[in-house]
Amino acid sequence: MAERGQPPAKRLCCRPGFNPSKAPQRAAPTGKSYKPESLLDISARKVAEKWPFQQVEERFTRIPEPVQRRIVYWSFPRNEREICMYSSFNYSAEDGGDDESRLPFKRGIALLESGCVDNVLQVGFHLSGTVTEPATQSEPETVCNVAISFDRCKITSVTCGCGNKDIFYCAHVVALSLYRIRKPDQVKLHLPISETLFQMNRDQLQKFVQYLITVHHTEVLPTAQKLADEILSLNSEINQVHGAPDPTAGASIDDENCWHLDEEQVQEQVKLFLSQGGYHGSGKQLNLLFAKVREMLKMRDSNGARMLTLITEQFMADPRLSLWRQQGTAMTDKYRQLWDELGALWMCIVLNPHCKPEQKAGWLKQLKKWNCVDVCPWEDGNHGNELPNLTNALPQGANANQDTANRPHRTVFTRAIEACDLHWQDNHLQHIISSDLYTNYCYHGDGENSLFDSHGWPLWHEHVPTACARVDALRSHGYPREALRLAIAIVNTLRRQQQKQLEIFQAQRKGITTITNLEGWVGHPLDPIGCLFSTLMDACRVDDESSGFSEFTETMGQLKLLEYQHLPAHKFLEDGESYLTLAVEIALIGLGQQRIMPDGLYAQEKVCRNEEQLIAKLQEIELDDILVKIFRKQAVFLLEGGPYSGLGEIIYRESVPMHTFAKYLFTSLLPHDAELAYKIALRAMRLPVLESTAPTGDVSRPHHIASVVPNRYPRWFTLSHIESQQCELASTMLTAAKGDVMRLETVLESIQKNIHSSSHIFKLAQDAFKIATPMDSLPDITLLKVSLELGLQVMRMTLSTLNWRRREMVRWLVTCATEVGVYALDSIMQSWFTLFTPTEATSIVATTVMSHSTVVRLNLDYNQREKLASSARTLALQCAMKDPQNCALSALTLCEKDHIAFETAYQIVLDAATTGMSYTQLFTIARYMEHRGYPMRAYKLATLAMTHLNLGYNQDTHPAINDVLWACALSHSLGKNELAAIIPLVVKSVQCATVLSDILRRCTLTTPGMVGLHGRRNSGKLMSLDKAPLRQLLDATIGAYINTTHSRLTHISPRHYSEFIEFLSKARETFLMAHDGHIQFTQFIDNLKQIYKGKKKLMMLVRERFG
Repeated sequence: MAERGQPPAKRLCCRPGFNPSKAPQRAAPTGKSYKPESLLDISARKVAEKWPFQQVEERFTRIPEPVQRRIVYWSFPRNEREICMYSSFNYSAEDGGDDESRLPFKRGIALLESGCVDNVLQVGFHLSGTVTEPATQSEPETVCNVAISFDRCKITSVTCGCGNKDIFYCAHVVALSLYRIRKPDQVKLHLPISETLFQMNRDQLQKFVQYLITVHHTEVLPTAQKLADEILSLNSEINQVHGAPDPTAGASIDDENCWHLDEEQVQEQVKLFLSQGGYHGSGKQLNLLFAKVREMLKMRDSNGARMLTLITEQFMADPRLSLWRQQGTAMTDKYRQLWDELGALWMCIVLNPHCKPEQKAGWLKQLKKWNCVDVCPWEDGNHGNELPNLTNALPQGANANQDTANRPHRTVFTRAIEACDLHWQDNHLQHIISSDLYTNYCYHGDGENSLFDSHGWPLWHEHVPTACARVDALRSHGYPREALRLAIAIVNTLRRQQQKQLEIFQAQRKGITTITNLEGWVGHPLDPIGCLFSTLMDACRVDDESSGFSEFTETMGQLKLLEYQHLPAHKFLEDGESYLTLAVEIALIGLGQQRIMPDGLYAQEKVCRNEEQLIAKLQEIELDDILVKIFRKQAVFLLEGGPYSGLGEIIYRESVPMHTFAKYLFTSLLPHDAELAYKIALRAMRLPVLESTAPTGDVSRPHHIASVVPNRYPRWFTLSHIESQQCELASTMLTAAKGDVMRLETVLESIQKNIHSSSHIFKLAQDAFKIATPMDSLPDITLLKVSLELGLQVMRMTLSTLNWRRREMVRWLVTCATEVGVYALDSIMQSWFTLFTPTEATSIVATTVMSHSTVVRLNLDYNQREKLASSARTLALQCAMKDPQNCALSALTLCEKDHIAFETAYQIVLDAATTGMSYTQLFTIARYMEHRGYPMRAYKLATLAMTHLNLGYNQDTHPAINDVLWACALSHSLGKNELAAIIPLVVKSVQCATVLSDILRRCTLTTPGMVGLHGRRNSGKLMSLDKAPLRQLLDATIGAYINTTHSRLTHISPRHYSEFIEFLSKARETFLMAHDGHIQFTQFIDNLKQIYKGKKKLMMLVRERFG
């Protein structure tokens, strides 16, 4: 680690002088008896913490050497936590900090405990020593020279020979610092070097200087000569100043007293992390930097604001901001969260209750500068927040209806800028945060803004997020007691408001559906509910710190399991209440608040994410009787709370849904109050934003929401997530209601009424089916029926829409109906037209019902089988009538065992053959008829198929060729008459010469009807090519070859010449089948030679082959 920052302050000293520093507490001696500190040590320690030594020198004309020594002694930092803060990130096991030994602080402890620190010397306010880095397999042993300057218990400068560059102190600086803290009596302590020089006479000074030059002549000789020349020159600048600088005398009065922070390294590291774009754990590193800022603020270290300023400057300089703005694309979610934390930290800093006016003015100037940059991110992502200034109270009256279109966008710094106008001078506020005894039992005011409640306990009326930002600021700046007092006052105020709102609503009860909360507390940029919850939970945490910092160093990097208990009640809590109950109650109040869904993808995702995070924290708390009582109380409030509750009887159409919260309430209350649990869950199932007739609100009584958010069609980017949460809530209720008929019916009705997504209903049906059919016990028939009912609803919803899972859904429904029983299968077949397409009904439903596996699975008797078969046949015929093209074959298959039904199905096919069926479908059915032993019916269908076919001259690979060959073979096998009837159809439909020649050749190989109907054999005489019907086929084949030849020659290329010659060879074979075929072919070749004589090479090949 190279030199860090500026060198130690070198104030001018005529006598020795130096600086004190800050220390939190002094550890008690570990000996058998405790010896009280001397008055000298007590005084020196206090002076060392608060006063620069120059001020001490100027205050007193002479300071005894023992006093100087004790001040120097106490000026070094005494708190190891501060050394740790400046040397390591706060890793934990859940952060993935598996190898904590690599942390500089832990490595420094290891070096210290292994005796690697040596030659430790303190001269005034300067500490030096050597730290030996042990040899490793790849590196030899190295010795690092370390130097540390300090002032008023703060390290102000560090230098190390290790050469490492980092934000924090290296392990060698840590080792030397801890050596001085843990073994102060083993450190040689000298007064500042100027004091020592003051005690020397001229000869001693000359000897001192000459020896110093001799020892370091190669390094200091040029400098020494230069200084000597300047000192001997009477008019030199060096002789115009009284005294000389002393690097060991500490800082001057004017020097800023703060810990050493390498600003350049902070900037470089942040820039590097940002450039990595979220890869290589850069997002995690930036979050650790933010955590370091919070740690500094908590220690009331001024470097917290300095470090955040450096971080912010690099964030604002990120080139991706301009790129995203130009392209109109959104920043990544993780990067967006980093900006949120940046804004929240600035809010904490400007709300520091003890900051100086000039500090706040400086921060405000800087924040406004960043805020004016055009690429400064907006508070809610790409959407500009059109809400009014919410740091102060909400607008009331006529001003609430002002036009918001031209209001400037709110950036991530807007709230911090607005917070600069807040102050802490309010007397009531000061009394709240400064005393546990602030009450007014004689106060009888019961107005909306009363300062005390009916108990005489203090209340704090302020815009809730702003009030909670004060709490967060107090916590962040190391004032936990004050933060807790204010948090309790805020919670008591909110509880009182909740009660008042309920009373008002019950008195009016006019179906008000608008929202009085313009901003929701959960998902709010300032996270007010999360702040109150954390503050109260910290107060009831069982986290024994009595063992001091030694335990802290031992447990660094380990994930510590925390326990929460009902600690003794606070003065301003009801009997039986505790910080824990208060934390839980405020979380429930916030989660149950009716609030409008914000604009923009990021803001909506944040609402969902923060809700889930808060619920996750609640789930860590084990419910006892006291907490269950709180749950019951809040559940009732939420159900009866009117427009203030997201679980009220009537809600605004665009209110944030309560599904996730209700699921948590349901599972928590179910073991204790099932009736209340189901009321909550059933009430929360609604999703009015998807309802076409959702209540629009009481427009005659405009509230804030009516003026700020006009009627608009909502863009809910998180709708799919919300619907999945709605589905999860329903599934949870179905699981809990297993075995309870009434509850299952109620849940089913709620699902059918409120869930509008077929995929989610299908998931619920599947979930119910799994729960109803456990592997190790009998099925629950009631839940099975619910599953079937949901499946039927899915079928109806997706019948006329495209759904890629439709086939899976149909198969699943048949499986479910099979589990329910015969009557369910019969029912879905009888009402198939409302559930399935004809194709689905025949190919999947009826086919599966009629399968052998279904019969075996249900153990059906004869009558049951016949009943199902009859329903399946009826279904098949109905489907064939409605969609013969796709259902005819299935209908024939299903009706095979019933002669009348089979004939009916066949007739349906014949009726449809001339109009709506393709040759492919007809050929398929014809082949099926032949396979079933109906060759004449197959022949009939084949002839009908041929009338729909048109095979071009060049379609010699057409898929219907095999069907044509099969049809001709079938006709040939039936007899001469059948063959004679189909050949004209073939000649009309097929122009492909190779196909025709193939048919012709096959017809001449055997006698027609050799295996005729009823086993009747024909005469065995081959058919003549000179007579009908083969003569017609032969002429058509020759004609097809002639036409195809001319067609090919029109666009033939040389690379196809050999292929063409082979084609002519096949043509000659067909020509020769006629009695005058040789003459015809010769004439055909001669014509080609004459017509295409220009194709000399081709014609030469023709002459070579055919003469």
